[in-house]
Amino acid sequence: MNFFGGFLLMDIQEIIREQVTAHPVVLYMKGTPRVPMCGFSATAVQILRACNLPLFFSVDVLDEPDIREGIKIFSDWPTIPQLYVRGVFIGGCDIMREMYESGELQRLLEGLAAPD
Repeated sequence: MNFFGGFLLMDIQEIIREQVTAHPVVLYMKGTPRVPMCGFSATAVQILRACNLPLFFSVDVLDEPDIREGIKIFSDWPTIPQLYVRGVFIGGCDIMREMYESGELQRLLEGLAAPD
């Protein structure tokens, strides 16, 4: 059995799966949307807000070390932040930026964006 902190790796993966499927938009980040704790997380929050999505579910991986390691396994992506939309892994900050600049991220979030 593989353990992460006090949790079974399987349990962490199930928690993450539940988070990304229970919420239309999930951002795993360092800090919170109000107080991001790294530049990449701050940029990710700014991009989502620029897409007219001021509210979204976020997980502060600094407060959740098991999730911090488990999300990297779940997505097979080594860095944080990580964005999920409708249960699908989108990518990290650089991918979010590229998608925003091309308009693709706005289209992806269209049905989820908060009204003006």
